[in-house]
Amino acid sequence: MLDKPLVHETETFLNTFGKALEDGKIDAATDMFLDDCYWRDLIAFTWNIKTVEGKDQVRDMLEKQLASTGPSNWRIAEGEIPTKEGDVVTAWIQFDTERARCFGLIRLKGGKIWTLLTTMAELKGHEEPKGFNRPLGAKHGASKHRTSWKEERERELADLGYKTQPYCLIIGGGQGGIALGARLRQLGVPTIIVEKNDRPGDSWRNRYKSLCLHDPVWYDHLPYIKFPENWPIFSPKDKIGDWLEMYTKVMELNYWTRTVAKSATYDEATKEWTVVVDRDGEEVVLKPKQLVMATGMSGKANVPKFPGMDTFKGDQHHSSRHPGPDQYRGKKAVVVGSNNSAHDICAALWENDVDVTMVQRSSTHIVRSDTLMDVGLGALYSEEAVRSGVTTEKADLIFASLPYRILHEFQIPAYAEMKKRDADFYEGLEKAGFWLDWGDDESGLFLKYLRRGSGYYIDIGASQLIIDGEIKLKRGQVTEIVEDGVILDDGTKLEADVIVYATGYGSMNGWVADLMGQDMADRVGKVWGLGSDTTKDPGPWEGEQRNMWKPTQQEALWFHGGNLHQSRHYSQYLALQLKARMEGLPTPVYGLQQVHHLS
Repeated sequence: MLDKPLVHETETFLNTFGKALEDGKIDAATDMFLDDCYWRDLIAFTWNIKTVEGKDQVRDMLEKQLASTGPSNWRIAEGEIPTKEGDVVTAWIQFDTERARCFGLIRLKGGKIWTLLTTMAELKGHEEPKGFNRPLGAKHGASKHRTSWKEERERELADLGYKTQPYCLIIGGGQGGIALGARLRQLGVPTIIVEKNDRPGDSWRNRYKSLCLHDPVWYDHLPYIKFPENWPIFSPKDKIGDWLEMYTKVMELNYWTRTVAKSATYDEATKEWTVVVDRDGEEVVLKPKQLVMATGMSGKANVPKFPGMDTFKGDQHHSSRHPGPDQYRGKKAVVVGSNNSAHDICAALWENDVDVTMVQRSSTHIVRSDTLMDVGLGALYSEEAVRSGVTTEKADLIFASLPYRILHEFQIPAYAEMKKRDADFYEGLEKAGFWLDWGDDESGLFLKYLRRGSGYYIDIGASQLIIDGEIKLKRGQVTEIVEDGVILDDGTKLEADVIVYATGYGSMNGWVADLMGQDMADRVGKVWGLGSDTTKDPGPWEGEQRNMWKPTQQEALWFHGGNLHQSRHYSQYLALQLKARMEGLPTPVYGLQQVHHLS
């Protein structure tokens, strides 16, 4: 039933707030926030991915950005009604700025703003051609020498990068580069994606053969084209590879395969990059205005340097180059590491009759997939959520509306429930000698991912093999590799025919160092993490992912990536930032991130 008083109360609040902003009454607008408040803005006010915390920061942001933003027409979003749970009123909202149409989510406590999410939905005058504005496609009427869609597409593919230059170059053609490329295509931004592999999707196809996504299908949609309703909940890697290849074609992306970027330099005078690429043996020089590194969270392998590695007579490789278990049947394998890849690889080796030992060097957070889906994701990303009206787009915004500063407060009880629900499972792991953790503050998987991008496993079966002793487990540090195995710090020798280093990946600015030099990598600094001052995420507090999807300390250099959810959601805001710059619109950035860590 419609709660008319609540609707009226919320409308009145938005009208008052909006009028204060329109009238430039910053003190009045700021007083409508709680002292303990959070305003997360995705480029609507700040042209940045930025969270301001507390009334002083709200006031500072408004003093610097309000005049250039020109917000107006604050209202409850069309077709939505506010809800109240306890003392918190939640409402979907819409508003306009001078240059954009915007969407958001507000939470009120005691008649004041507790959390506010503001996001840019589209640029006025530069809307995507969709809905009533979709392209006609056909060319009605008659004209001589008309060209077909196919001919025009072939000409574009032949000319871009040679006769004409892309405005944007994306280095990396995995899901991140593809999602961003699709957004830019719809916005009319000439873009080339370069990818070293033979085909779109090969970054998935080339991984170990047992790999499946650990995130469910509702979490993993790409922009514009969602997976079919009969798509499996957890997608096998080759199926994802095929989907990405299809998507690249039907979304008409300018995607250069077998292409490796060799160098990149930026001319401060011309505001232009010079990027030299090797395109299937041909050197091509590209001159984009904007350069996006979409080389992936799991792109720059951390390959350890243990004494004696050069003496090992068997096969040794990083997990990113693991060919699968088939050739190791009947042999002995040691897998160094204990996170997602290590578990998946160990389980696949065991299934193929390999004697496998996992070496755990540090604690790992484990959560069972079924429990995670039920407790951790079910309210936002599930069939039940979809049927209750929580679309993928809404789920993305709800998740984005929870400020990182307090996200752990929402996560801790959820993971406490998982620990309780699966108590026997965790007891079995600890009896097997597995070193468990729940994050530095017991906040579990999502915060570990956001803070450091590592340190966890979503269990789909390997943990039971460890409990049962089928996957052998040794805790300790590797001190040496010898010709036939691995030596640990307690003197234990693990015989091995193959060693897999499931030792993770480095910061994405490592690719910048390779391509542009260490000085450039140091200028932009560490990529990823929140500055939470927890393990592998040193302070000071940043409040947002370092360098991701937003302006960096190097003009016209951007980073894009993350899981499929992040690639989908944040590609929207990165694409709008790039489009605005291409059109010459003012984009005054508030709160440009400072560099505190180099890698």
